[in-house]
Amino acid sequence: MGNNSGRVVFMGNSITQEWKHYMPEMFDNQTYINRGIGGQTTPQMLLRFRQDVIAHKPEIVVILAGTNDIAGNTPLKDLETVAGYIFSMAELAHANGIKVIVSSVIPAADYPWRSGKNPDVEIPKLNQMIKDYCMENNFKYLDYFSSMTDGKNGLIESYGYDGVHPNKKGYEIMTVMVEEAIQDLLSP
Repeated sequence: MGNNSGRVVFMGNSITQEWKHYMPEMFDNQTYINRGIGGQTTPQMLLRFRQDVIAHKPEIVVILAGTNDIAGNTPLKDLETVAGYIFSMAELAHANGIKVIVSSVIPAADYPWRSGKNPDVEIPKLNQMIKDYCMENNFKYLDYFSSMTDGKNGLIESYGYDGVHPNKKGYEIMTVMVEEAIQDLLSP
């Protein structure tokens, strides 16, 4: 087991990165390692997955990715391609003996910085692909979406500050959910 027992790497974009600003106590140790980089899309995360996740030899990786692909931060081919990059990260982790939690993309009605990308339609489609994949491959699917949606596929207003990024209240909801998923995977 060694000293990395219970170690979890959080892999993602700004939504993961900003978690540590709102809840620094969660990431001020070697147990929970934050590897969120703002603005990143799934191919960019896959490229750094070895150094940012596997090299830390965690027991678990929590992958939260896909919203920036839909926003078009890198050219969007199709959702299948985005899902494929997420699945590749999950499979790389699994091949290295790391347990996998794949998160749903959190809801967004629109991207204030890049309007007209229909995340309210695209995010649920991508989440369904992720959910189906997790079921087929026995990975844990963490459904933030259902707990954070306003019922119109947008983010509940009090959970974020721009309709896309969570605020402290949003992260508190996410933390309870992710902790439960982590404990579930760590328990014998």
